Amino acid sequence: MKITIIGTGYVGLVTGACFAEVGIDVTCVDKDIQKITDLKNGRVPIYEPGLDILIKRNTDVGRLHFTDSVKECLDDVDAVFLAVGTPPNEDGSADLFHVLDVAREIGRNMKNYLLLVNKSTVPVGTASRVTEVISKELETRGLSIEFDVASNPEFLKEGSAIKDFMGPDRIVVGTNSERAHEILDRLYRPFMLNNYRVIYMDIPSAEMTKYAANAMLATRISFMNDIANLCDAVGAYVNMVRKGIGSDSRIGNKFLYPGVGYGGSCFPKDVKALIHTAKISGKKLRVLEAVEDVNNLQKEILVHKLLKHYNNDISGMKIALWGLSFKPETDDMRDSPALVIIDMIKKAGGIVSVYDPVAMDECKKRNIDVIYAKDIYEACFDAMAILLVTEWKEFRIPSWSTLKRIMKEAVLFDGRNIYTRKELNENGFTYYSI
Repeated sequence: MKITIIGTGYVGLVTGACFAEVGIDVTCVDKDIQKITDLKNGRVPIYEPGLDILIKRNTDVGRLHFTDSVKECLDDVDAVFLAVGTPPNEDGSADLFHVLDVAREIGRNMKNYLLLVNKSTVPVGTASRVTEVISKELETRGLSIEFDVASNPEFLKEGSAIKDFMGPDRIVVGTNSERAHEILDRLYRPFMLNNYRVIYMDIPSAEMTKYAANAMLATRISFMNDIANLCDAVGAYVNMVRKGIGSDSRIGNKFLYPGVGYGGSCFPKDVKALIHTAKISGKKLRVLEAVEDVNNLQKEILVHKLLKHYNNDISGMKIALWGLSFKPETDDMRDSPALVIIDMIKKAGGIVSVYDPVAMDECKKRNIDVIYAKDIYEACFDAMAILLVTEWKEFRIPSWSTLKRIMKEAVLFDGRNIYTRKELNENGFTYYSI
């Protein structure tokens, strides 16, 4: 089989590399010529564990190709996957400019039957709009060419995207076409052989499923953060509460970890987009509005604890930040709590020193005025406090004696609850957690 994937971000590259890995001939397309040049030369523009190896292996054997031309990749393919970005507009709605722009280009250049599969996260009704755009372009050309549009949302977690694609919980497909159904059956057969579930449904339901899934996970995170803050006020221990409720089979223990709020490319924009979809439909998603409010406030909580400890005066103090990415195993800083924390510390007059195993270059690209350290210890030299923001493995067992010796004050604010008060107190640290 032969497919084209338009867009070489997280979703496009992972999808392309994984499909190539199971024997499919894949061409990935992007208008960014520099990105395509880098990919052809083996330079992967994002950090995702194992992705560089997968891309190299399948490029070397000739199953994975890269180009900047959509027109060249529409003939003789079984399907075209759309994996372009849908960033949020100011009102929270998903920006469909890139999706519709690709639809227009397909309508202007397609010559034979085409199945367009939307992997981008898009609001309900997008498939209909894409269909209208392609039909209009074909009408302008005076042609009548059959095509189908299907929805196949991704459920990849950054940091474990390859594992999620190759061993999915489920594959969701929205289509009303038997022909599209057959093509997608063939594409996903290697995964079905391992008994992974492919769930077929109508297109609007598939489009909604992606948003509803992310909204539910975001809700669990904000709920636990709310409970954590209440525990802090009444003297309960949220980790004990988490274990207690997580043992209930109706609840389960996933996404019940309190912290400094969620970030990344999915949860923030998808919650906003779903709230916007409800608004234009004359509905109000009260729970999700609260989820967003809780999350925005949670990103500030470590700084509030820091300011309280120092009686609201951190002017001129050096504060060390461990972690920049919104979670481990990625360099993605989109909507990361670290951005809020850095901004608040600087506005309060503090000096920020940062270290992250992977996301330092991404932070530099954003022109953020901080001190960049080469490791966790350099970040803490002469610091008044450490704020742990991202729970990278290398932060788990530092040398507390070294840190205590090089810091001006031994104070640590644990934004992910990866340490224990007993351990830190025994090593001479003042310890705060969520």
